[in-house]
Formats: sequence, C-alpha cells, structure tokens
Amino acid sequence: MSQLSRARNAAALLALPLLLTACSTAGGEQSAADAGPPKAGGTLRLGISSAPDCIDPQQTATNASINVARQLVDSLTDQDPKSGEIKPWLAEKWESNADSTAFTFHLRAGATFSDGTPVDAAAIKTSFDGIKALGTKAQLGYGYLAAYKSTTVVDSQTARLEFSAPSAQFLQASSTVSLGVLAPAAFKKTPEQRCQGNGLVGSGPFTFESLKQNQEIVLAKRKGYTWGSSLFKHQGEAYLDKIDYKIVPEPGVRTGSLASGQLDAITDVQPVDEPQFTSNGFTENIRPNPGVVFNLHANTTRGVLTDEKVRQAVLKGVDRTEVVNTVLTPSYKPATSILGSATPLHSDLSAQLAYDQKGAAALLDGDGWVPGADGIRTKNGQRLSAAVVFSPVFNQNRSVLELIQQQLRKIGFDLKIEQHTNAETTQIQLSGNYDFLWYNVTRADPDILRGQFSTKAGNRSRLTPGNPLDVALDAQSSTVDNAKRKPSADEAQKLIVDHAYAVPVFELTQVVAESAKAHAVDFEASSRLQLFDAWLS
Repeated sequence: MSQLSRARNAAALLALPLLLTACSTAGGEQSAADAGPPKAGGTLRLGISSAPDCIDPQQTATNASINVARQLVDSLTDQDPKSGEIKPWLAEKWESNADSTAFTFHLRAGATFSDGTPVDAAAIKTSFDGIKALGTKAQLGYGYLAAYKSTTVVDSQTARLEFSAPSAQFLQASSTVSLGVLAPAAFKKTPEQRCQGNGLVGSGPFTFESLKQNQEIVLAKRKGYTWGSSLFKHQGEAYLDKIDYKIVPEPGVRTGSLASGQLDAITDVQPVDEPQFTSNGFTENIRPNPGVVFNLHANTTRGVLTDEKVRQAVLKGVDRTEVVNTVLTPSYKPATSILGSATPLHSDLSAQLAYDQKGAAALLDGDGWVPGADGIRTKNGQRLSAAVVFSPVFNQNRSVLELIQQQLRKIGFDLKIEQHTNAETTQIQLSGNYDFLWYNVTRADPDILRGQFSTKAGNRSRLTPGNPLDVALDAQSSTVDNAKRKPSADEAQKLIVDHAYAVPVFELTQVVAESAKAHAVDFEASSRLQLFDAWLS
C-alpha cells in the first residue's frame, strides 16, 4: 500500500464490499470511435498502485486484489452498473422464497472451469461450502454468507442455497467477485497457496499465468470461453491475449510511465494528475464507489459524542463542498447520504447535510457549551474534543481530515487526528476504543449499512440492541423486492443522519487513465475493473 503523501493524491483503498451510475470519460468518446471496431490480440500493460495481498477471489479484500481476481472467475449473477439490477451470468434464472432464506439457481449449460470440469450444481455447492469454511479469511464473503447453512444439489444444473435468517442481500452478493465460483480442484490447495495463484482454477475469461512478488501479475486469455455475463458488450473470448499488471506504488512513477508509453493504462490517478490525462490522446474513466461514503463514524458511548446535539453540530459544521473543491477534484462528490449516490436505494439527504455553521453554533450554545479562551468550547470543565482514528488507505485522508479539523474549530470543536496502520485501525475498531472512525466501505447494496451499524453485526456506533435503526436494517434485509425494500432502506439512512451516528463527508471515486492505444478499461457495478471487453488498437 503506498504511503500517505500530502503532495500527491489518491492511492489504494480498502475494498470492502460494492453499484450504479454510468462511467464518464474525459475526451474518450471521439478517440474510441476513431480507433474503429474492437479487435483481438495484444497484452494490456496496466499500472496498479499496490501489490495485491491475495489473488484468490474468495479471499480478496483490497481494490488491487479484486481488480486482478475479477478477471479469473465468473459469478452466479452480474449487476447492471446503471440500474443496479441483477442479471444472468452462470445462472440463467433464479427464484427466492418469501422470506429470502432460500435461493434456487438454474445454471446455464456448457460452462467449464479451466481444468475442463463442468460448472454444475455440485461445483457450486463445493465452492460455497469452501467460502464458508474459510471463515474470516473470506474477508468479504464471510459477511455475505454469515447466515449460510448449506447448498442442495437439486439436479446437475440446479442448486438451492439456504440461509438461517432473511438474506435479501445475498442476491446482490452472488454477483460479486467474493462469491465467484472456483473449481472443486481448487479446494485441494490451501488458502495460502491459492492466494499466490497455485491451484486457482476458475471459469472466468482469463487464467492465472504468473506472479512476481511486488512486481507484476500476468493473466492469459481463456481459450474457448463462451459463457460471459449477459452484461458484457460482446460474447465469446476476451479480446486481450494477456493482462500484465505492473505494480507501481509511487503515483509519480505511475503517471510518468503512462505518459511515456511504458504503460497502456493506470489505476488510482491522483486528483493533482487528472488534468494531464483529459486530452492529448489520453482518456479518463471515472466512476464513484457505491456503499458507505467516507465518514466520521461516532462511538456514541464515548466522551462528548454521547451527546446527540454535539454529534449533530459536528454534522452541520463540516463543509463537504469545500472538502471536494479544496483537497479533491470535480471527479469526487460531496456526500448526500451515508450511502454513495451510486448505491441502489440511495436516499438524497443533501438538505440535511448542508453546511450550517450558525446552526451548529446554536445547537452547542443551547446545549451549554461555552467558547473558551482558545476558541474551543467547554461544559462543566470538559473540553469539546474528540479524536478520529484513520489509516492512509486513500492518500488524501490526512489532508481531508486536517481541513475538517479547521472547519470544526470554527464551531468550537477540537478534532484530534490519529493515524494508524490498517492492522492497528482494525484492532482499534474491534476493541471499541475510539471516538470517531474514518473509513469507507464499498458495496452496491444498501445492506452494507447493516454490517456497520446493526447491533447484530459491526455496531460501530455502539448502539443498544432493539433500537429503531436495527428494525429498519432488518426490514430491508428481508425481501429482494426493491419496491418493498426502499422504505426501510430510506428509513435507515435517515435515522443515521438525523441522530448523527455517522457524519458523511465525500464519495470515493475511481479514476483510470488510458493511453490512445487502450480502450474499454471499464468498471463493473462495484467500481472494480472488468476487462473482458478491454482491447488495444
């Protein structure tokens, strides 16, 4: 993972789970048209910002890992990036029971793994049982399959997955790389071996070829592939012969290598570098992440944050537009809810999240917080202060938090900033030993809120069980019908903002730059790379 650099922007981010809005390109439409129709062949040299920690799709947790692993496996379903709808992939059709505790998938005929064995119901069972057996090593799949009981092989092309609790979120989860299907042979290798590509047998459009630690990963086209997702732009084999992921942590080296022609495309373009790739034959592909936006998540049992009026004042005292305009670029959006605008069933709460310094001050005045000599308020001898714990998974995190720190001083709030490693931050979060947590979580389903806020799951706010938010989160997880899900998803978002359990700030955005030679280095619904349709001119 690249180190925090306040002179540079955007690097690797934790890839937690995943969405919707169309990709936008800068200067890309004309150059793609000029290049003519897509053609097969060639090796895409793709610069990525960090070394994947593991390339087994079922164990991946970072964007770098998922951007590799997504090309190796197919999923039961796919998700439309524009509408959020779930579409056929390995499964032609499916149905669920009334309370979303059982899902039956009818598999398409003819799909095979790269070792020649069929993608049948028995293989589906082996794969899902294998993910469950990984436990917390399946860093994203562990949550998706928390209530998973078993898979029944109804017949060779029909598998029924059963859960111990309503799991409407599973349908969207079935489209993610984390639940991508591996061949039975893969489970004869250890999880550690699969992380390094050893025995990594999938049915995807590419196969693993080689890995040089901290240098590069090479994937090769799967010959004879004819069972692509219904959302792919073409059918048959992938266009590219190979994908060569070059690991280039230093942002300046990555951008220089693209500019000089040593690379065909790069991920994690820094905000400061975006302008140089919007013309001169270069294009940018830009897509916001779905899921939980970058936010200050409050521990409601700690210090001044036990006071709801204090939390509400902080929510009003953050100027989200200034954050985007000062530290980021127009590619990034101020938060309009705790969920990103690219997330299905996102609610627009921008009015409630408007910057209101006077309103924040009035709340604190009415609550008895009096400005001190240094401008920081006090009440009964207690300073109005709290610390935020963060790790540099996004290179601009410190710069964003320092600006928020300045903004909150204007209302008399002292925000202390504590930087930790990813591992340390995880331990602090699990222990509950924090005031604010700063993070984002990516997933194209509103159920991502349940993982962070439910008292039955992450409960990062340290709420009491049986609260109204629990009720709303449980309700949205009980049906796959979006019309029925929406009211409870809306209610959950509203409760989080109204009570300021978290203070949403901005939406993370993926920015990929392409040379004139590279085309369709594109995103799937989770804002991860989907390279089946990518090609070189």
